[in-house]
Amino acid sequence: MTYESDVGLLAPGRAGAPAEASTGDRAVLQAMLDAEAALTRAQSACGLAPAEAGRAVTQAADADRFDVRDLALRARSGGNPAIPLVADLTAAVPEEVRPYVHRGATSQDILDTAAMLVASRTLSGVLDDLVRAADELARHAAAHRDTPMAGRTLTQHAVPTTFGLKVSGWRALILDARDRLASVRDSLPVQLGGAAGTLAAFSAFSFEEKSADGLALVAAYARELGLVEPVLPWHTLRTPVADLAGALAFTAGALGKTAVDVLTLSRTEIGEVEEGQAGGSSAMPHKANPVRATLIAAAARRAPGLAATLYGSLAAEDERPAGAWHAEWEPLRDLLRLVGGAARDGAELAAGLRIVPYAMLENLHVTDGLIVSERLAAAFAERIGRARAKDVLAGAADRARSETTDLSDVLFDVLDEEPELAGLDLAELTDPARYTGSAGPLTDRALDRR
Repeated sequence: MTYESDVGLLAPGRAGAPAEASTGDRAVLQAMLDAEAALTRAQSACGLAPAEAGRAVTQAADADRFDVRDLALRARSGGNPAIPLVADLTAAVPEEVRPYVHRGATSQDILDTAAMLVASRTLSGVLDDLVRAADELARHAAAHRDTPMAGRTLTQHAVPTTFGLKVSGWRALILDARDRLASVRDSLPVQLGGAAGTLAAFSAFSFEEKSADGLALVAAYARELGLVEPVLPWHTLRTPVADLAGALAFTAGALGKTAVDVLTLSRTEIGEVEEGQAGGSSAMPHKANPVRATLIAAAARRAPGLAATLYGSLAAEDERPAGAWHAEWEPLRDLLRLVGGAARDGAELAAGLRIVPYAMLENLHVTDGLIVSERLAAAFAERIGRARAKDVLAGAADRARSETTDLSDVLFDVLDEEPELAGLDLAELTDPARYTGSAGPLTDRALDRR
């Protein structure tokens, strides 16, 4: 059988996104090599290895020099790819440098540090896309601050709202996701602990009669990679991975909220928004499918399950678990890919979204005025009391539905029957566009957030 790499045939959500390249096998391999090279450089900086060792390992640490598939197959014997990689990297450097490759480290040090590098590099692009999406949504919110539309609860018309307020909510969630991801990215740590998290092996080695200070070495290692120095080695203290899982799953859900609303509002019978880059159908030439929203919604449904696996790995026994750590590798990468693709699609969706205000206005009147019953109840209650107002409006609503007529037409008869209600301006009270509450000021306040 001819081996073929995963090019995303069944993953259009991530295909072509920056996250696809930054999480691919070559990118992971390069991150592992970067971790190995940084470790040797850190030991050189601490006087624990000759300067030429750091330079030589860094020069050799080029993913293009190694066979990813061969490493994957050889990883089966030891259960992780760091073992064969160390062998190949050692063989790739001058003989006098070989004792300093991977010296004192364990496979998990390299793989965990590489995972943090992959995450950091991927999140930079994700954050850029979230900002792009938020900026585009801000534009829509400002333009439609006062555009009335039907607010819907439990799938039914509730009271009027504005499209500006709805979009402000989408944007607020995306900014929340941005803040969470930025905080996580800024806290991603290196991992260095040696076999069981004691840093003992680094003290066992010496160079030019100088023994290692494990804590100083961890600090130097973090500086080399631009990651955070952890308080403790975290072989089985999986806070960094759990924090990533939570922030990524939240981001998928935040983007998913926008997506499912767009899917609903773009239904043929609603038609209040349209995707600017709609997709076609293999069977129906007339279709203009909301593809971007569909792919984001798919990511939002998958993300919680992947995060659950990572949370489950928090229960990691001993100083290195059998299976819990290994179970993290694929779901963490899948989460990064899903969210990276969803953020890309979210930015494109927001940029191309088409708003249809006239459809929103038409839909406000679908229930023949019933959408303002809350406002009418409040106005009537001031004249005839809450209980009587409720009875009067319930009867009027039933009559409007049974006679398939507008509620305002029925209310003219009600005013004749209820002298206390005389003088009420039904035209104003039954206009949905005049009952949007504080939607405008709320939108303004939301847009103040940068």
